[in-house]
Amino acid sequence: MRYLKELKEGDRVADIYLIKHRSNAVTKNGKSYWNVELQDKTGTLDAKVWDPNSAGIDEFDDKDYVEIIGDVSSYNGALQVSVKRARIAREGEYEPANYLPVSNKNIDEMYNKILDMIGKTTNTYLKQLLEAFFVKDEDFIKAFKFSSAAKTVHHAFVGGLVEHTLSVAESCEFFAGKYSRLNRDLLVTAAICHDIGKIHEITAFPENDYSDEGNLIGHIVMGSEMISDKIRNIDGFPVVLANELKHCVLAHHGELEFGSPKKPALMEAVALSFADNLDAKMETFDELLENSQEPKTWQGFNRLLESNVRGTIIEG
Repeated sequence: MRYLKELKEGDRVADIYLIKHRSNAVTKNGKSYWNVELQDKTGTLDAKVWDPNSAGIDEFDDKDYVEIIGDVSSYNGALQVSVKRARIAREGEYEPANYLPVSNKNIDEMYNKILDMIGKTTNTYLKQLLEAFFVKDEDFIKAFKFSSAAKTVHHAFVGGLVEHTLSVAESCEFFAGKYSRLNRDLLVTAAICHDIGKIHEITAFPENDYSDEGNLIGHIVMGSEMISDKIRNIDGFPVVLANELKHCVLAHHGELEFGSPKKPALMEAVALSFADNLDAKMETFDELLENSQEPKTWQGFNRLLESNVRGTIIEG
């Protein structure tokens, strides 16, 4: 199988891909065509079926596995496939594992590192809360391990939520050792819980898209609600501690315009917002350069990084 990441302008495509999304559209001249998003484990790629009624084009829909024959071109700086033929693939012609993007790190090993951090938590209430999610709640654990951390921007792969959470928590652990006024248990607990709402905000692969609940409420508020639900079952959980923890989660995007209901008002909330922002941007940069055929050339404007970026020319 030739993966989408390997394609370049001028290539001829003849392989089976997962249809992440298909929608009907109309050209300026009133001609109908299909917008298609192809997916495999290396990512997604835009495709067009300019003549869906022509011979050789099977009717297909979202989540179908389809043999695509077409040509790769460049449009507005991005690759795109012009589909000439499309056939619904039969079961046994494809391996589903080839179509789900997965972390290149061991998910169970990363999860165990999170459990190690939980084990080092000395505050009995915060430890009970973390264990209620990450040790005792089997449905939560399964969803957390399988979830991505985003739809497209960063860590958009199976295990992405575990990878991002661990990285943010490790940065917060470092901050707690560097700045003595920080409450380590509060900060690390907030880091481990900061994105738990994403298991409901973003649907599971292969869809990996925003749910109705995600669009209407968002993972930040949902995460705070999930924490409140668990706290109700922990006798004597201090109200002030609960509010401080939820504040850190509610403020972890740092700014109101970035989706946080609150701006950071605690040192721990500030530290978490920087750790989260740092990991998201480093991963975005890394994925951009990893997927570039020429990482040491200018890559164009990136919305998250708010700059035209390139890789470092001098290494070592």
